[in-house]
Amino acid sequence: MPQIPDMGELIRLAQTPAGQKLITLLKSQGGSGLQRAITSAAAGDYSHAREILSNLLSTPEAQTLLKELEGQK
Repeated sequence: MPQIPDMGELIRLAQTPAGQKLITLLKSQGGSGLQRAITSAAAGDYSHAREILSNLLSTPEAQTLLKELEGQK
């Protein structure tokens, strides 16, 4: 299982062009799903949040952006 980056690293990645595109993509394609994932995570239900995000991030465009972010670590 991949290690979760610290909050500073997540913020840094979110501010990159690929991170901004990924956030926009998630908001546009997964609006309510993204909100449900955030709500689940905030309530401590990480498995449900992971399941929702996994579905949202499985699109080819999201996968391309994730690979780009991986290269920016």
